[in-house]
Amino acid sequence: MLAKRKMSLSELAERVGVTPAGLAVLKNGRAKALRLTTLAALCEALDCRPGDLLRRETADAAGA
Repeated sequence: MLAKRKMSLSELAERVGVTPAGLAVLKNGRAKALRLTTLAALCEALDCRPGDLLRRETADAAGA
């Protein structure tokens, strides 16, 4: 979504109110949890829906 919106990670971090490092964790799929308020802020900043940002992984795909 960042590429589609031609937005940098640092610009998105500023708009959402999180650190660039925190967004990098989300972007790289290493986050253990995500606050709904953060998800809502990301969707608002990127003009998208939660399903555009999230995907479901099975335990097998996640390496468990």
